Order: sequence, then C-alpha cells, then structure tokens
Amino acid sequence: MTQPPVITLDGRTGEGGGQLVRIACALAAVATQPVRITHVRGKRGGQRGGGLKSQHVTAIEYLKKATGAHVEGLFVGSDTLLFSPQSPPTSLTSRNIKITADSPAASTLLIFQAVFPFLLFAGNDKGEPIRLEISGGTNVSFSLSYEYLDEVLLPTLEDAFGIVVERKLLARGWSSGKQQRGAVKFVFTPLKPGETLKFQGDAAAYGGGGSQPTVRDVTAIDVSIIVPAQLHEELAEELEDALLGMFDNAEVNFKKIEDSGADSRIYVFAVARAGKLRWGRDWLGASQNAKSKNSNRSKAGLSKTISRQLANDLYEEVTAGVVDEYLQDQLVVFQALAEGRTSFPRGEDRNRLERAMERLQLDDEEDLRKEKTDGPIGEGSDHTTTVRWVASQLLPSVAWYDRGIVCEGAGIKQ
Repeated sequence: MTQPPVITLDGRTGEGGGQLVRIACALAAVATQPVRITHVRGKRGGQRGGGLKSQHVTAIEYLKKATGAHVEGLFVGSDTLLFSPQSPPTSLTSRNIKITADSPAASTLLIFQAVFPFLLFAGNDKGEPIRLEISGGTNVSFSLSYEYLDEVLLPTLEDAFGIVVERKLLARGWSSGKQQRGAVKFVFTPLKPGETLKFQGDAAAYGGGGSQPTVRDVTAIDVSIIVPAQLHEELAEELEDALLGMFDNAEVNFKKIEDSGADSRIYVFAVARAGKLRWGRDWLGASQNAKSKNSNRSKAGLSKTISRQLANDLYEEVTAGVVDEYLQDQLVVFQALAEGRTSFPRGEDRNRLERAMERLQLDDEEDLRKEKTDGPIGEGSDHTTTVRWVASQLLPSVAWYDRGIVCEGAGIKQ
C-alpha cells in the first residue's frame, strides 16, 4: 500500500497551541494520513512554554501504538513532530483501553479529545463497545473540565450526532495546589464499519430556519460548586442572586456541591439550558484566606467576584449564538468528519446568522460563499478558526462556507 504524502503544518498558525497538535494527530489517525508539525505550540512562550507537553505525548503514544505509527520527535518539549499512522481505526483489536499520563496535571479531557475521534471510527462487525479509562487531571487550567464534558459537550454530541458515551468520574484530579491524580471512565459503541457520522439533531434548534435563542429562552441553570466547605453557603447565595439577575426566567439548580479539600482548589461551573441547547462557563482559581476564621470579608468578596463574573460570562455566551465559545471549537472535528452540512453558529449579527442557517437546506453550492483554506478559517475564537484550518488540511474534501458558519463534512467511513 502506497503511503500518501506527508502533510506539513506550521504549529504557529492561528492559536498556535496544543489544540492544533491534538486535532491534527486525531484526524491523521482517522484518515491514516502522515502529518508533520513544525514549531509545535510555537505561540506558547513564557511560563506555559512551547513544544509538546505531557498530555500531548501521552495521547500520541496511544495513537502510535493503536495505529502502528512511525513517529519522530515524541517527547516532552519537542518542537517538531512526525506522526505517520500505518493502520486504520478498524484494525483496532483492544476494546479495553487504559491511558495513564506521566504527569497527574495532564488533562484527561484533552487526552480524550485527541483519541476519541480515532476510537469513534474503530467499530467492528460484532458491534463491540470500547471501554476507555484515562488517568490524569480533571480540573486543570487551560482545559475543559469533567463537568463541562459531562454536562455540555457529550450531551450535545448525543443530540446532534447520535454519539452516546457513558462516563463516570472515578477520582478528581487537580493541577492547582498539591497535585492530585484523577481518572475518568468512558464506555461507547463506535460506528459500524462503512457507517458515516451524520447530523441527527433538530436543525431548527441549532438555528436552521429558526430564530436565534435569547436569555428569555433559558429555563434552567445547573450549577456545580467544588470549593472549600466554608465557602459553600455564601457562594451558593451569591451565585443564585447573580444568575437570577441575568436570567429572570430561569430556575437555578445546584447539581453538585463538594468540598474541594484545599484553599488552592476552587472550581465553579454553570450551564444554561434552553430546550436541548446548552451553554457552559466556569471559574477555576484559588483563595489563600478561605480557611481563616477572620476572613469573612475575603470570603464575601471572593464569592461576589466569582458569581458576577460567571453570570456575566454565561449571559454573553447565550446572547452570542446556539453554542458557547468552547463548544463551538470542540464540535469542529465532528463537523469535518460527518457527512453533509452542519452549523453551530455564533456571532454578533443575529439576523445574518439566521439567514446563513436557512442556507443549510440549499442544494446549489453557488449560493454559498466558500472559504479559502490557506489559513485560519471564518469567524469565531482563535481555537475555532484554527481547528477549521487543521481539518481542511487533513481532510481536503471538507468545505467551509459563509465565514465558517456552514460546514460540508468529508463523510469519512472506514
């Protein structure tokens, strides 16, 4: 079998960070397409540093083993990586997979982001499920949390694409304060050989032919508080006041209130829900004075700060489109892999978004403006525009229209 030519990506493109690496290797593994990344995480100078991090190495090590890949430059700090997979997803034999990051601070959810697309296409004729356990951090800076994955990303994947993933938090892992290793378990059935990923949700719910949602459409806000116990009561009260002040038609539900066990571990997460639409925002930080008996003023100030910021951020997400900023970039890879047109729009011009979404049903591509793929594509965050570009390089049949609002996926099947 002749190997396709190696695709070279400049790791400084767009957001220039780790997501470019994860998505490039994920799609390369699905497509059995060699990829070389130069200047890895080239825009991550300063404290965060450039080059591969532990979570990248961990994820790619697994993909290397699963695909029999030839790999060069796979070590922490490496600024050039060659990943050349030899076997397609359907050649996978192991259905019980355990991945353990070297560092307890390495994000389990970012590792999941890198390996899940490959595993999603690793179905066999028996329809056997895959059991995946990843050990590392679950509440880590610059990463989606387990709560976000559980309450926003995976429910949206199930609603929009029919991807059903059972998940369980086995242990919580933190990168702040004294590092603590966590673990998450997943169970799911991959696509059958020859089956494509397809949009299965209600197009109108995501803006297709319908109006964009408003804050009045939000009927519930689910809140998780994982902070030192002495902050629970004050923070819950402040959060409820702040959220109801922004979303007066919603009911605030406290789904989870846990003692984080350390002043250095403060995590608060809120999900606004309108029908099947979900928007999430969180706050991860620390309080040096939370346990002090004389710190009532500090606790009150911290609670107000967190609550106001979270409520404001969540309000801005709901008013911006049918998905939040982070969900939009997480969905790009599935849009690119899927068959047909999909859209999860965000933007300030709501009328233009609605007009663009109406075009999802058009048969004539001439009515849609196709975007160039020589750099970050369309509108959205740097992460979103960069992932669109990565997807277009690894899957050349993917097309983006109307500033990236509409995607014509590659319809990948194994």
